Amino acid sequence: MRHRPSVTFVAAGIGSALLVAAAALPASAATGGTASLAVLHGVPDLTVDVWVDGTRTLDDFTPGTLAGPLDVPAGAHTIAITAADAADDSQPAIGPVEVTLEAGASYTAAAHLTEAGDPTATLFTNDTSQVPAGQGRLVVRHVAAAPAVDVLAGGSPVVTNLANPDEQALTVPAGTVSAAVAATGTTEPVLGPTDLDVAEGAATIVYAWGSLEAGNLALAVQTIDGLHSAPGGVPSGELGTAAEGGSPVPWVAAAALLTVVAVAGAVGPARRRVARATADDRR
Repeated sequence: MRHRPSVTFVAAGIGSALLVAAAALPASAATGGTASLAVLHGVPDLTVDVWVDGTRTLDDFTPGTLAGPLDVPAGAHTIAITAADAADDSQPAIGPVEVTLEAGASYTAAAHLTEAGDPTATLFTNDTSQVPAGQGRLVVRHVAAAPAVDVLAGGSPVVTNLANPDEQALTVPAGTVSAAVAATGTTEPVLGPTDLDVAEGAATIVYAWGSLEAGNLALAVQTIDGLHSAPGGVPSGELGTAAEGGSPVPWVAAAALLTVVAVAGAVGPARRRVARATADDRR
């Protein structure tokens, strides 16, 4: 869903800058609770500053990095992206973009290129609903200066005709996915293959960013965890396959065992209390 959070390297200084900016947001905006916001920089060869409601939130933000997530006041905000070290946000390179954030929701604001190669910004709403036990959510977002693409797993398309700035989501067995990106209708990768770790109970969000013409296409990966549902002994494996035969993978067995132990621990004392109460009544 469009208008609908980590990259493996996130600078601690960026997180500090976000915290300072959040504290500077108008107090009146905080009355409706908070939303979770991450920011992805997907414009090649451009170091920028990011401004939220006129406050410099990210200073010298470099391509390929993702900042956050951070709790920000729910409500309306203005995001502008300027050249690095601009005096203010009056001459943005991208924006200003007006966004409305709902309390309790998770968002990623992506600064990226359109298919034609022009800088733009897109606000994505992240799906934080639960996923089945043993599964993960794989989300692919096209934010590159490139035509529509197919996403291949094991050489076969699993996502087709994905255009900028759209996304598609799959629920897959937890495990390692070997993914590649190819022009729609073809199987010759223009990006990848790359091994992606899809964690159980998490959303793994993959961004294809950069420019096909400039030859700098790249992937950025964001992870949102904590989406677990009750364990059900579901085996994991590669994308499109699950382990057949044998016992469940160790973490599933361990989770099931912990659940049994917890239930037994709770039920045992309860039964003893009932037995004592019954005996007392008989007396």
